[in-house]
Amino acid sequence: MKGLEMKLSTLSLDHLGLVAAIFDALGISEVIDESIPKTRNCKLSHSAIIKAMVINGLGFAERRLYIFPSYFENLALERLFNPGVVPEDFNEDVVGRTLDRINKFGSTALFNNIAMKCMQQLAFGTNIYHVDTTSFGVHGDYEGLDCNPAMEITLGHPKDGRWDLKQFIVSMVTNQCGIPLFVQAHSGNKSDKKTLIETIQMFKSNLDFSGKNYFAADSALFSSENIRLLGDSTLWITRVPTTVREVKDLQRLDLEMKTCSDDRYSIFETEINYGGIDQKWVVVDSREMHASKAKTFDRRIGKEFTEARKSLKKLGYIVFACEADARKAADRWISENPHFTLTGLSICEISKRIDSKRGRPKKDEQLEKGYLIEGEVQRNEATIANERSRLGRFVLASNDKTLEGELMLQYYKGQNAVEKGFRFLKDKSFRVAEVYLKKEERIEALSMIMVLSLLIYSIAEWMIRKRLKESGETVLNQLGKPTQCPTLKCIFQKFRNINEAIIELKGSVHREVINLNEEQIKIIKLFGLGCEKCYIG
Repeated sequence: MKGLEMKLSTLSLDHLGLVAAIFDALGISEVIDESIPKTRNCKLSHSAIIKAMVINGLGFAERRLYIFPSYFENLALERLFNPGVVPEDFNEDVVGRTLDRINKFGSTALFNNIAMKCMQQLAFGTNIYHVDTTSFGVHGDYEGLDCNPAMEITLGHPKDGRWDLKQFIVSMVTNQCGIPLFVQAHSGNKSDKKTLIETIQMFKSNLDFSGKNYFAADSALFSSENIRLLGDSTLWITRVPTTVREVKDLQRLDLEMKTCSDDRYSIFETEINYGGIDQKWVVVDSREMHASKAKTFDRRIGKEFTEARKSLKKLGYIVFACEADARKAADRWISENPHFTLTGLSICEISKRIDSKRGRPKKDEQLEKGYLIEGEVQRNEATIANERSRLGRFVLASNDKTLEGELMLQYYKGQNAVEKGFRFLKDKSFRVAEVYLKKEERIEALSMIMVLSLLIYSIAEWMIRKRLKESGETVLNQLGKPTQCPTLKCIFQKFRNINEAIIELKGSVHREVINLNEEQIKIIKLFGLGCEKCYIG
């Protein structure tokens, strides 16, 4: 019967309902709409467009911004946004205007507002701020809206080895949970030393600090100029470059290392004045780093041995005019090859024809003396063993001399949090770092969207782990084993093939999420944050 004809269709929802619900629950839309309200009669607010870009960035999608509408063609848009939203609402012009509006307000300022809102709602317990930079290569030529852009797409020192691409730099500050709290884009040729100090100073100027807080960074931060600029009011922890003379001196000493509670590490503590700043230095010996570097070291010594034999053979062909010159050359070879010695070293006197004439000398021909170096190359086992024993050592420094060495190491090890964040941004599974825009200002705005995606991802990961521990519940990891510390990527993958069924019957439309299993429902309820409304309600 025609009157009872039923029409059934489906739209994809997958894990995107989690992303949308968390975006809304954190109050991000309200912050954006307050900061950059729409100024013309547009259907969607800037917050909706930014939310769409975040969903696109976290959607395991192969689609980039320039084909943005096609990404939404088969998604349950009315669950993710509002009734009446269609794919065509997310066209290139709308996305471009939003990026321009972000740039006009200030990408860093907008992200600061969002991060502050999240920090007010969630108890992170932050006292360690990890600072780092990375580079993003881009394709094609880029133009700016003005003649003096704050960020320039240009050639620089790429961290991914893509010397053929122009790039821009992103600096980021995260807490010890890996949650980004600050982001800033920089020109592609800006040095890390300047970028890190500028990032710390700007971050401090935008947040109110209470209690004892530390800024942790890699060795690019450590210079006499930088630590003087930070002053006494900013506590820092950083790795000291191996090129610093005092580090080389420490590495040569036979130090009395103390084993840490984590027996993979041992430390030696001392105090030093560097750059006019009193500070504590901690020499750290890492067993795991030692094992890794030892393999490389042994291979290098093997290659050096082969090269040393070749160089000595060449040296043995040289005829020196006097014994003193020959001995100087031998001494120079020994100093240039500290891992090896010359056994059976001798300076041999020979007779040779004047002016290096060839052939057998004639009878009664006057000859002149010459001197040759002879010897065999042998490994300097004592030197090699001494150097090998110090592999895996590095030096940490802090201007807080009261900070215990083990705690300094613990704080510094959290530097992996920001490095993990950058790996996330470059992960091809998410493709949030795909940059195919044509204006430098929009690239700068997009970098904020990229880090906003990371913010939502890292908060969601922190939240699900926290609630699993609080409830005593577990979920299955990729190996099928129960865990209370899943990655959010693993959680997202569990939501594949979740669809919204749309049933049209007698002029009415009924929508329902299908294919939900018990584990997925448990995860949805643990999240809360409007997730139940998106999937179950």
